[in-house]
Amino acid sequence: MNEQINHHAPRYVISIAAQMVSVHPQTLRLYERVGLVNPQRSGGNIRLYSDEDIERLRTIQRLINDLGVNLAGAEIILNMREQLQELELQLDAMRRLAESELEPRLLEGR
Repeated sequence: MNEQINHHAPRYVISIAAQMVSVHPQTLRLYERVGLVNPQRSGGNIRLYSDEDIERLRTIQRLINDLGVNLAGAEIILNMREQLQELELQLDAMRRLAESELEPRLLEGR
C-alpha cells in the first residue's frame, strides 16, 4: 500500500505533543503565545499539532537547550530559515525555467 503521510495534518493534542518534545504543555502554550508555533484548532478549540509542528518544536528546543538561544532569537532564526527555504524554491523554479528555455536553443545549435 503506497500511502503518503500528510505532515501538515493536525494529529496530536497538546499533552501528546508536549511528551514528544519533552516539555510541559504550558511551554507549548508559551511558544504559541509568542508566535513560535501556531497549532491548528479543532471544532472544540482544542490545539492540534501536526508532524511539521512537532519538528518545528524540536528545532526550537535544540536552539534553546543546545545553543542557548532565547525565544526572540529562536523566532528570528526560524523566520530566516523559512525565508531561505522559500528563496531556494524560487531559485529552483527559475533554474528549471531557464533550462527549459535554453534547451531548445542548444539543440538547434547542433
